[in-house]
Order: sequence, then C-alpha cells, then structure tokens
Amino acid sequence: MTEGSDDAKDIEKLYEYGERLNEVKDKSQHAEDYENIIKAAKSSSVKARQLAAQLIPRFFKYFPGLSVNAVDAHLDLCEAEELGIRVQAIRGLPLFCKDTPEHLSKIVDILAQLLTAEENVERDAVHKALLSLLRQDVKASLTALFKHIESVDEQITDENLRERTLLFIRDKVFPLKSELLKPSEQMERHITDLIKKSLQDVTGAEFKMFMDFLKSLGMFGEKAPPERIQELIEIIESQADLDAQFNVTDGDHIDRLISCLFMALPFFERGASNSKFFNYLNKHIFPVFDKLPEERKVDLLKNLAESSPYTSPQDSRQVLPAVVLLLKKTMPRRKAGEEMNFTYVECLLYTFHHLAHKAPNATNSLCGYKIVTGQPSDRLGEDFSDQYKDFSERLNCVEDLARATMKKLTQGMVEHNKALAAAASDEAKASIKIQKQNTTTGLRTCNNILDMTQPLHSKTPSFIGDKRIDLSWKEAVKPSATSTAAAVGKRPGAQNGAGNNPSKKGRGGGCTQTQPSNRAFDGLPYGGRNVGGRGRGRGRRGRGRGRGFR
Repeated sequence: MTEGSDDAKDIEKLYEYGERLNEVKDKSQHAEDYENIIKAAKSSSVKARQLAAQLIPRFFKYFPGLSVNAVDAHLDLCEAEELGIRVQAIRGLPLFCKDTPEHLSKIVDILAQLLTAEENVERDAVHKALLSLLRQDVKASLTALFKHIESVDEQITDENLRERTLLFIRDKVFPLKSELLKPSEQMERHITDLIKKSLQDVTGAEFKMFMDFLKSLGMFGEKAPPERIQELIEIIESQADLDAQFNVTDGDHIDRLISCLFMALPFFERGASNSKFFNYLNKHIFPVFDKLPEERKVDLLKNLAESSPYTSPQDSRQVLPAVVLLLKKTMPRRKAGEEMNFTYVECLLYTFHHLAHKAPNATNSLCGYKIVTGQPSDRLGEDFSDQYKDFSERLNCVEDLARATMKKLTQGMVEHNKALAAAASDEAKASIKIQKQNTTTGLRTCNNILDMTQPLHSKTPSFIGDKRIDLSWKEAVKPSATSTAAAVGKRPGAQNGAGNNPSKKGRGGGCTQTQPSNRAFDGLPYGGRNVGGRGRGRGRRGRGRGRGFR
C-alpha cells in the first residue's frame, strides 16, 4: 500500500508541476518545477515516467539552461524497458524542436538511431516523429538522416542503423517527394547532392535504388537540359570507377562496370555521351576480353551492342579495330574444329554495323572494303585484299552455321510442340515452354546474324545505322532488375577480390541486368554459352552516434 501511495503522490505532484507551469506567464521563475519533472524520469513508477515523457518536451523551450539535463532524461525514457514509456518518449521528441528549431538536426539524429527498434509500434512512432520533423524542416532533416548513410573516413559501428535509415528513406521519404521537396528546384538539388555524397560506398542494389529515385525527380525529367542528363551519366561513370586501372582478376570491378553500362543506356538514348565508357572498354577491357569470366562476357557484349548507336564518329573510329578483332575471333573461318558463340556474333555484328555507319572508311583497312569519302583515311592506294578475303570467308562460314542451326532449332520447335501437347503436369508444361522460348530466341539470333552479314559481302557495303534490327534478347520478356524491395538488405562482407585489397569492399553487380540464360544453342555444334550475371555486395562497418546536445 505504501509503495502505491508513494506512486500516487509522485503522479499528483507531477500534475501540479505541469498545471503550474501551464498557467503562469513567466515560466522561467518556476525552474524548480521543471527540474522536478526531469527528475521524475528516474522514478520507479511507470505512470510517473510516462507522464514525465509528456511534460519534459512540452516545457522544454522555456528552460534553455536545463536543456542538456532535459534531453538526457528524455533519452533515458526512450531506452526504458517498458514499451509504453519508450513509445511515449519517442512521440515527444519532435516537440523539442517545435519552438527551438536549432535542436532539430540533433533530434533527427537521435530518432535515426531509434530506427533499429524491433517492436513495430515503437518503430512506427519513430517513423511518424521523423516525418513530423521532415515536414517542419526538410533540408535540415534530410541532411541529418543522410549522415547515417554517406561514406566517411571514420568507422561505422552499427551497420543495422545504416540499413534501417536506408529503408526509412526508401519507404517513407521517397514516396512523399512531391509533398516534402518544396521549393522543388532547391530541394531536389539538395537531396541530389546528399545522394551523390552517399554513393561512395553502396551495394549495386542500393545504387540502383538511388538512381531510380533521381530519375524520378523533375530536374532530371523528360524536359531536363542535356547538362542534367550528363550529370546522371557522370554519377554512373564514377560508380563504374572509369578512372581506375583495370585488373582482370577484380571480379567486383567487372561486375560494376557491366552493371553501370547497362544502367547508363537510357541516358545515352537521351543524348548523354558514352565516350568515357567506350574509351575505357577500348583501352582496358577489349585487350583482355578472352580472360574475362565467361558469364560476364555476354552481358558486356549485349550492353556494348545497345550502346553502339549512340557512339560519336570519333569514338567509333577509335573503337572499331578492337571490335573487328573480337568479331574475327568469334567468327570461325572454317566450319570444322572451331566453336562459334551465336550470341557473341550477334552482339558484335550489331556493334560493328553501328560503329562503321559512323566511320565507314575505317573499315577499308580492317575488312578490305573500298569505301570512298575523299579523305586520306580512305587509304584506297593500299592493298587490303587479304583482309577482305579473310573477312568474307568468315562471313560465309557464319552464314552456313546460322542456316544449319536454324534448321535444327526449327526441328526442335516441332518436338517441343509435340512434347507440350503430351505433357501431363503443369511443371512439365512450364519446362517445355521455357525451352520453346529459348528456341525462339535462338531463331531470332540466327535471323539477325543473317540480316547483318548479307550486306557485308559487298566491296562497298551499306552499314546499318538505324534500329531495323531488333536484338534477339530485347524481344524476349525481360525479368525485372534487382527489385528495390531487396535494395537495402544485409550486405555481404568484404570481397577480397576487389583489386586484391582486403580493405576495399565489394559493391558490384546488384544493378546489372539479369538476362535469362540463352539455352537455345546448348547441345548444338558451335553452340553459344550465356550464363546469367552474378551480383556482389559491398559492405562497410557502421558508425555510432552520440546523444544529447553536448
């Protein structure tokens, strides 16, 4: 009874302090009342501490001299064992900033730390408190939130905190961009700058999430000027590490390069330059193409093909020799004893046509053509007949192989149709339908190869510079790239393959296209191999945060 009576007295006193502070005009004369409210945060009474959690932020602005003690006491309530007290204290945190906005950044920082709460009702209270502060001052709030994400030299101690902050920004902030980012021009620039600072250390999936958001902003929309689109390309180029030396054993860098080239494709279509990517490929990747992992070659060549229509004449001339060399390596000169990867050939022929369309006379010395432009680079006085003979023989061989393969694929389609009609289970039917889809893709590949080789037999060929060729994989239904639902999941630890530097974390692959394996040529002579891409995560240790206003 005594303990209950004491609790009741404590609560009664707290009500008295609150009522008195509420009624008096000059509240500063009643600092003792506020001090007693602060002390109640350590009461043994659950109800007294809950009441203190309401009263401390309510009168906070009137007692700046007690601000440190008040915040520390309130944070103790945020960490109380009782869920009800924690939730009440969390709900009160935005009140610390209502009339004292100078404290907003620190309160947002504290709330961000509380995003790691496991109880749904508690985490929901944190979300609502943060959104309240975002609506009060979106610029300061975003700046404070992003400090838990962006890369800095100091070590992070809580990776879970970073991931929960990312989840909150993705799920709660990004969907409200039209409401929160006002004035739009100023705030879209601010959040873009915050995101750019955060991209030094992200997984591929996190990078995709941020890029998808940036693309959704009005400043990068359909009416955006060229310099804005180029800004996005420069962000992607930075993520691809195009200023770094390339190490063929660095699987992380290979994955990242291919992923970023794929992500850049829509911006090439909008007029951004692909020059830096193509120069890097020409200098670092094409010379070691044979040493790349087999499963990455197809993704690289597909991205190369899709990028080629947007290459400048100057870059086309520089890159063509390497493309022709790769093309000759993939096109056998004789049918016997050599393997041909049909997908490689389709990609490289498409790339060759688009580059040659921009710099046609560059093919004179490479393929033995006789294209006249009136420029010294025509090199018409030189004898390149051996190159023409070699290239023509390879074209003939490729065409023979493509026709023979089409015949076998067509026969295979008949067998698939029979098997589908006879299939008894849904599982068997689904498997056969996949085989049919792969066969259809294989037929498209062969048709494209024939459409692209036939014009090349002429001494003065007309190169395809438009989009009349529908690349085989573009017609198939594409699976979605790594979903943003998984964008901020647990990140794997360091990949020691990253430049053989154990301190550098893997961050590739999460944004690469996930092309379906093209099995159409499996089991056929000169069959192609196309293994789906692998993604790697990039990890970094988390960073702890202080509390209070010290």
